[in-house]
Parts: sequence; structure tokens; C-alpha cells
Amino acid sequence: MTKNHEPHFWNNARQHLIRYGGKFENLIIERAKGSFIYDADGRPILDFTSGQMSAVLGHCHPDISHVIAEYSRNLDHLFSGMLSRPVVDLATALTATLPKGLDKAIFLSTGAESNEAAIRMAKLVTGKYEVVSFAQSWHGMTGAAASATYSAGRKGVGPSAVGSFAIPTPFPYRPRFEKNGVYDWAAELDYAFDLVDRQSTGNLAAFIAEPILSSGGIIDLPIGYLAALKQKCHEREMLLILDEAQTGVGRTGLMYAFERDDVVPDILTLSKTLGAGLPLAATITSADIEEKAHERGYLFYTTHVSDPLPAAVGLKVLEIVKRDRLVEQARIMGERLEAGLQSLQQRYECIGDIRGRGLLLGIEIVKDRASKEADNDRGEAITRECMNLGLSMNVVQLPGMGGVFRIAPPLTVSEEEIDLGINLLGKAIEKTYKR
Repeated sequence: MTKNHEPHFWNNARQHLIRYGGKFENLIIERAKGSFIYDADGRPILDFTSGQMSAVLGHCHPDISHVIAEYSRNLDHLFSGMLSRPVVDLATALTATLPKGLDKAIFLSTGAESNEAAIRMAKLVTGKYEVVSFAQSWHGMTGAAASATYSAGRKGVGPSAVGSFAIPTPFPYRPRFEKNGVYDWAAELDYAFDLVDRQSTGNLAAFIAEPILSSGGIIDLPIGYLAALKQKCHEREMLLILDEAQTGVGRTGLMYAFERDDVVPDILTLSKTLGAGLPLAATITSADIEEKAHERGYLFYTTHVSDPLPAAVGLKVLEIVKRDRLVEQARIMGERLEAGLQSLQQRYECIGDIRGRGLLLGIEIVKDRASKEADNDRGEAITRECMNLGLSMNVVQLPGMGGVFRIAPPLTVSEEEIDLGINLLGKAIEKTYKR
């Protein structure tokens, strides 16, 4: 009899928890270490999503545990009008990893919160209120962030913020615009902004974008697109906000995904990876934009802004990433992971596309490669089989979104763990063919 089926636990869960999306795994997770989580039976489950795409150092990293213990004893939380050394030290260390023009930071708790802070700042500084994002975006489930989120969660909750616009996500695997048989993303972008201009009341404040749309299906913006997007913003006196919740702090084989494109955003938001699994987020901008916001009365006063404990964790995360050369590690392990996925693609027709960068890769499950029709049913079946085999590798399990797997092991993942994950995924796919 498995301990995961404990009646008292599940009865309390059914009676007292609000369901917030998808289904809970039929497991009781008791502990986690490194690249593995362990259920009530002590069964190891290889975590190929870094928890909620966050635990970049693996679970319960000893250095992080030490910092948490130290600050839980001595300095965990403060009145938001007080400053501590970890907050100032983190701001100094974080901005040192960024190009000039990203010089000032505010530290918050979640990705949605950091995007709220960024959008609020952009509106205040520009004096305008219209915000544009991609049609497959995910920026959070609160207010302005939810209004800029189009991949899910828009129905049944009333109107979004006035001035919310979406443009098509540039998607080479399923191109909408082609020229001589080649995807013409530039024409698509021109057309999209023509539509935005026609709908705008002249109050375009910002464009918020993920360099790789993760919840939208691991869609990497084509090379050159981000620079062209920033030019579109510049022409309209909009600010460009980049949301690197899932791509920042080494995940893509670069410290920040935007570095590949040699584009510096006006505002950058970080979360998930910065806290390595703890609730820590940041909004970073230029000294000039911060000064204008301050002059105009910028207000983003929250209960946990500038809390010392998570700031100390973030500071240690940056130290470990640099010390252990984890950016380079993400690139090397990402190449190994991609090669393994390509070997599976050669064996299984259902793998239509492999995309992403570093240790943020996606595979899309299709009915056949000619039509590229998504196969959500098979995707959900593979997800179930993976979990049965001891592999957690799909965090998007909302209806109709199970056909693209987001694979993001910790940056500390080993070669053996990469190979194990590929092996288990292959076995899971094989089982769906034998039904």
C-alpha cells in the first residue's frame, strides 16, 4: 500500500484547498535534494522543471540552506522603510552583472509583482497607459500583469485594463508570414504594429516581452526580432520591458537571454531563478527612468519589498552561479540535453519540434510532422507515463496546453541525470505507442 494515498491527507486537501489550475499530482512530496524530489514512499523523481522553473541550483543547496538558517535566526523581515546590508549588497552585485542602463533595482516577491512594478513605472514615466504584449505571453495573474497575459486565464473575470493590446507571437515552427518560402517575421512585426497604431489612442506606454515565451510553448524570438521590437518602441516613445523570470541568471547559457541580441531593455524584471526557488523578484531600470519615476511620485510600497532574508539568498545565488561557472555549465549541459532530445526525435514521429536555448528547451508533440497538428492527448499521456517512471518534466498541464513540454533541469544537473531523463522520456513515449 503506497503512503501517497493517505486518506486523511487527501480528505483535508479536498476540503480545505482552493484549486488554482490544472490537477494536483496524486503524490505527497516529503523532501527534495539536488535534481530529485521524493514522495511519501521515498521514491526519487527526477525534477526536469526545477520545481516551478525556479530551483536553478537544485533543491536544498547547502549554501542556500546555510544563508536561510543564518538570516532566519538574525534578520528575516523588516519594515519596508528600513534598509539592510543584504538588500544594498544585492542591488550592487546584481546591477554589476548587467549592462549600463540597468543601474537601479527594487526587490519584491514574485514575477507578477515585479511586472506590476515595471508596468506601473512605465505608465508613470511616459504619462501614457497602453501596454502591448505577445498573444502567447505569460506575465502573471495580478492586475496589470494579468492584463498583459494572453496564453491563459483571460475568461470569466471581467474586463482587462483599458489599453491592453496583443500582437502575434513570432513562431518559426508555424509561420504566418512567409516570403519565398522563408518566415518573414519583419513583415509580421510591421503588420502587427500597424494594427496597434490604428487601435491606439496615442497613449502607448510600453511593450512587455519574454525573450523566450515559456508558458506560450518555448518560443524563442528570432535573432534580430528583439532589436527591431526595441526600434518600434523607440519610434513611439514606448518603453521596452523584458520579463526574464525564466530565462535570467544563466538558464539559457548566457547570464541573461537578451545578451544574445545585444539589446538593453528600458526595464528588466527577474524572479523565479533569482531566488533559486525562494520568493524573490527584481525590477531593474536606468538611473534616468528611476529619477523621473521618483519625481512623479512613484509608489510601490509592499509588505515584503526589500526584505533581508530573500535578498541574502539572491546575493548567494549570484555568488554560486559565478563561483561554479554555472552559466557555462548551462550551455554545456544544454547541448547534451538537446542532443538527447534530437535522438528521441529521430525515433519518434510524434516529436515535431525541439526549440529553446541552454537548459530551457521545449519539445512539441504533434499528430504528424507534415500537418504539425498539436497532439495534446498524447502529450498528456506522455506526461503521466513520465511521472509513473519517476520523471517530472511538464509544468504546463492546463487544458489544451499539454502538447509542449518545458524542460528546464537545474543548472547543477549532471551528465548522468541528463541521460537518465532522456532515457525515461523515451520509455514514456514508447509506452504511448504500445497502447
